[in-house]
Amino acid sequence: MAVGKWVFVVVLLMLVPSCQTTGGSVSVNMPGERLEKDRGGPPDHAPAHGYRKKFRYRYYPDAYVYFDLDRGVYFYLDSNNWIKKSSLPYELKIRLGNGVEIEMDSESPYIDFEGHKGKYPPGQMKNKEKDKQKKDKKKD
Repeated sequence: MAVGKWVFVVVLLMLVPSCQTTGGSVSVNMPGERLEKDRGGPPDHAPAHGYRKKFRYRYYPDAYVYFDLDRGVYFYLDSNNWIKKSSLPYELKIRLGNGVEIEMDSESPYIDFEGHKGKYPPGQMKNKEKDKQKKDKKKD
């Protein structure tokens, strides 16, 4: 009689659907069915292999201000602290001048501020604009 009980348990286990955990929830998979998410590769929340998100900024050297072109926020210096806001104080708005577009892997553009300050010194953008205007006049 004991063998009959074991056969019943084995048959019952074969008929019970298999379960699979997917990111905190449980999906029930009937025998022979394939889960839609069962497609291989890293999970949806994992970053793609070899890909780094690029952040685009406009840097204004005359005011030491960064503008995130995708998120629409400004980064500016205030008493040696970097501030992130959706708008600028008036005194910085009037000093912006011309800017240059920068692409970085970081969501904090000021991590390379010293490099940007050296590469794009204040007033340099005005000189480049004057040089461009001179070249355009010569072409005419």
